[in-house]
Amino acid sequence: MTLDFTALVADATADPAVVGLVLKGSRAHDGMTTRHSDHDLYVILADDASELAALDGYRSARLDLVVTTLERFRRPAAWERYAIARSQVLVDRRDGEVTRIVAAMGRLGAEESFRSAAALLDAYANALYRSVKNHRDGNPLAGHLDAAASVGFLLDLLFALERRPRPYNKYLAWELDRFPLPGWESAALLETVARITATGEVASQQRLFAQVEAAARAAGHAAVLDAWGEDLLLMRPHPDSPAHQPS
Repeated sequence: MTLDFTALVADATADPAVVGLVLKGSRAHDGMTTRHSDHDLYVILADDASELAALDGYRSARLDLVVTTLERFRRPAAWERYAIARSQVLVDRRDGEVTRIVAAMGRLGAEESFRSAAALLDAYANALYRSVKNHRDGNPLAGHLDAAASVGFLLDLLFALERRPRPYNKYLAWELDRFPLPGWESAALLETVARITATGEVASQQRLFAQVEAAARAAGHAAVLDAWGEDLLLMRPHPDSPAHQPS
């Protein structure tokens, strides 16, 4: 059985058990749709009684379905928060409740984001430190791999500092173009991240760390950084390194 998106939306809209339809993925991101794009759709039910519940997990080249209840939709997996935050609400039969849930996904709780940022900062510093040490000790492959690993922690950290879920890599440039991170110039940040992942260049990592350190201290994470002691000197730019850094 192959389902059609338009027909499914019509059938679901006519079903009184459906309280919401939410479109996510590339079709919910303006300008990201290609000829290969499918429709990723949440079908939200009042409860599991509807026959549509049997379609949960349906996948085809043109349509992917998640059929869930309103209660479960409120508590998605952490990795799904960004997709929901940037989704489009097609149907909301709960006086705006579905729309409010979607909007709330884009803003992390203050305590949650602070704890997450502290852990991510430490993980980022650890990967950066290992990268610089490995380059210093004549192991460029290990240094490059550690540099690439650090970028994932870095991006998670920068978005956590702003209480936002990190976008999937596919949507990173899209997100930063439309919703820049305060204090960062999007094009320069993306260029630096691309250079680090492509080359593992130590100077680029150190210049980037200088700005991350300033942002993290301003956000109240000095203790995490200070715990690294003199090892911070290895992560920071050397006095004779080029002055340019992303801003």
